[in-house]
Amino acid sequence: MKRNFTGAAFGYSLLAYAGAIAIKIVLQTLTYNSYLAFFKDNPSALGVYFGVQTVLFEVGGAFLVAAWAVSRGKLNAKDAEGYGLGLAFWENAGYVGILGLLNLVSVYLALAFGGPIAQGLYSQLITSRPELFNPPLLALPLVGYGLLERVTSLLFHFSWGYLCVLAAALHKRKYLLLALPMGFLDFFVPFAATMGLLLFELFIFALGLGVLGLTILVSRSLRPK
Repeated sequence: MKRNFTGAAFGYSLLAYAGAIAIKIVLQTLTYNSYLAFFKDNPSALGVYFGVQTVLFEVGGAFLVAAWAVSRGKLNAKDAEGYGLGLAFWENAGYVGILGLLNLVSVYLALAFGGPIAQGLYSQLITSRPELFNPPLLALPLVGYGLLERVTSLLFHFSWGYLCVLAAALHKRKYLLLALPMGFLDFFVPFAATMGLLLFELFIFALGLGVLGLTILVSRSLRPK
């Protein structure tokens, strides 16, 4: 109600997010298997692999797109919240939500029609994604963990998107320097199995709250203006 959530913020956040994901997909397709061959038993090395990509492409890309949009007069400091929310929307509602839903629908439709294809698909999924066939009592906790993870994602994307716009609009490097390390969240992904799902989700959620608190703290003098 007090800030802008314009079509420009929505559109430029899509450009930043989609560009980052496209680059990450291409890079991981070309390098992941080779990297894994050397570091498959080293979660820290895998964490660096994922974390550096998010820092460079998602956070760095969000800043570059914001700076370009600011230079064209399409975004300003009042768009910071909208841009951050846009990044969170495309991650959670678009990439994970809509694409994930379409994938599940296609899987279940293929299984419903039966036949050799369905049997082969079932054999593959029961090994790679057995949670798809959990009974309700086992599925509900996973749904809860997934919701908590999406909230965490919202906190991080909002925070670094917000700071990237401030850095671009106000020409203050300190906001970018605060935003970049937030992308290192993905460093912790390889540790999820050893930590346990509940502990892992609570840990990264606590990090998300800390990141949001830091963002609010460093920008407190700007918001009244």
